[in-house]
Amino acid sequence: MMRALALRFPLKGLAAVALCATLLPSGQAALFEDDEARRAILEMRQRVDGLQGSQQRMAEEVRRLGEENSQLRRSLLDLQTQIETLRVDQAKLRGQNEQLLRDAADLQRRQKDIAQGVDERLRQFEPVKVTLDGQEFQADPAEKRDFEAALAVFRSGKFPDAGTAFTAFVRQYPRSGYVPSARFWLGNAQYATRDYKEAIGNFKQMLSEAPSHARAPEAALSIANCQIELKDTRTARKTLEDLVRAYPQSEAAGAAKERLSRLK
Repeated sequence: MMRALALRFPLKGLAAVALCATLLPSGQAALFEDDEARRAILEMRQRVDGLQGSQQRMAEEVRRLGEENSQLRRSLLDLQTQIETLRVDQAKLRGQNEQLLRDAADLQRRQKDIAQGVDERLRQFEPVKVTLDGQEFQADPAEKRDFEAALAVFRSGKFPDAGTAFTAFVRQYPRSGYVPSARFWLGNAQYATRDYKEAIGNFKQMLSEAPSHARAPEAALSIANCQIELKDTRTARKTLEDLVRAYPQSEAAGAAKERLSRLK
C-alpha cells in the first residue's frame, strides 16, 4: 500500500515521510520515526566523529608545525650562536694576526739593530789605512788608538809616562807599521828623561829596521846628541858625518854640519 501510494503521489524528503506517517497505523508510524531518528543520530555521530577526527588531525598538524617551528627556532638560535662564535674567533684571529705582525716588525727591527751593532763591533777590529811620517800601512783600530794615546802623553810633557806607553806599544805590536815612529818617540822620551843609553839603543834599532823612514835623519841626529851628552865626542862626530852622507838633503844634515863645526 505504501509503495502504491508512493508511486501514485511521488513526494520528496520529509514531506513524503510525513505523508507516509499519516497514512500508516500509529505503531508502524512510531517505528518508522525511530528508524529515521537513529539514522539521523548515526549520521550526526559520523559527522561529529568526522569533525573530531578532522580536529584531531588538525591538532596533530598544528602540534607538528609547532614542533617544527620550535626546532627551526632552536636551529636559528644555534646558527646565530655559531655565527657569533665565529665572529669572536675571527676577531681573536685578527687580533692575533695583528700582534704577530707587530712582533714580526719588532723582531726585524731588533735583528737590524743587532746586525748594525755587530757590524760596528766588527769595524772596530777591521784594519784601517793609516798614513804616518810618509808611510802608508794597514793597522788595527786598537793599534791606532794605543799609539795616538801614547803620543798624546808625550805631547803633554809627561815623558816618563810616555816612555812607558811607547815601550808597552812596541812590546804589544812588534810588527805594527807604527813601530818605527813609536821607537822614535820612545827615544825622544828617554832623551828627555836623560836615559841616553836606552835612547841611543831605540834610535839605532829604528834606523836598522827603517833606514828610509821620514824621521830617520832626525833619529841619527838624536843619537849624536845623546853621545854628546855622554861626553863621547869622537863617536858623536862620526855619527854626524854618517848622517850628512846618508841624508844630505835633510834638515837634520844641515843641523849636523853646524854641530860638526862646533865640535872641531
